[in-house]
Amino acid sequence: MLKPFHTQGLLEAGCDEAGRGCLAGPVSAAAVILPEDFYHKKLNDSKQLSEKDRYTLREVILKDAIAYGVTMVDHKEIDQINILKASILGMHRSLDQLDPRPEHILVDGNRFLPYNFIPYQCVVKGDAKFLSIAAASVLAKTYRDDLMKEMHAKYPQYHWDRNKGYPTVDHRKAIQEHGPSPIHRMSFKLLKS
Repeated sequence: MLKPFHTQGLLEAGCDEAGRGCLAGPVSAAAVILPEDFYHKKLNDSKQLSEKDRYTLREVILKDAIAYGVTMVDHKEIDQINILKASILGMHRSLDQLDPRPEHILVDGNRFLPYNFIPYQCVVKGDAKFLSIAAASVLAKTYRDDLMKEMHAKYPQYHWDRNKGYPTVDHRKAIQEHGPSPIHRMSFKLLKS
């Protein structure tokens, strides 16, 4: 069972990103402050959930969260500053949207940069340990998936409705056949050879 908080009595924001390993599109980041008594039996790491459950949970999180923020860092910025910096930048921009401000930050993973002198804790596999990080993972994933479905309508040859920009066999085959799209990350290894 996921823990409701790391430090009791503080307004704690969970942060996570989605799309870091993709070849195309933005990296999406979210920050969420949940009430201390928040509970939902299905809330877990977004990778463990069905698509239907992710979208159902998104509505619950948007309704019940004390505050949330979601941002996208696009392929151009990723190419300029690298994917790790883009992921952290996205989390910082999502934290900027929170009102009230958090007093403590929980970050999924092992890398982060200080944000506005607010104490933070990196938690490896945090989206499977803390509710606020799991909530952030659901928002980051669903909002990014929505965008990649829109992009699929513009560039159907890459099958982003199915692969969401991840390096699947059919995605790489489409890059080989059609070349990269305007939203591919050119700093990434798009083809294996």
